[in-house]
Amino acid sequence: RYAERIGAGAPVYLAAVLEYLAAEVLELSGNAARDNKKTRIVPRHIQLAVRNDEELSKLLAGVTIAEGGVLPNIQSVLLPKKSGKKDE
Repeated sequence: RYAERIGAGAPVYLAAVLEYLAAEVLELSGNAARDNKKTRIVPRHIQLAVRNDEELSKLLAGVTIAEGGVLPNIQSVLLPKKSGKKDE
């Protein structure tokens, strides 16, 4: 059940929270786009921004971003083993 009355400041607070979240995602997505030498933010940049940020990733854990792809991840056991010898 929801409350029958909502305080007068609640919509203002909600708007402030949504504005902050949008600004945070936009800033991180812009950084991801710049890292990829792009001038336009695409869903892939939003996905990279959200999943690389611990708090946003936790908040949006159940969210699927269309055309976002996945984070690059290679299991350490699949990487070539480093040998102690130097090639001469």
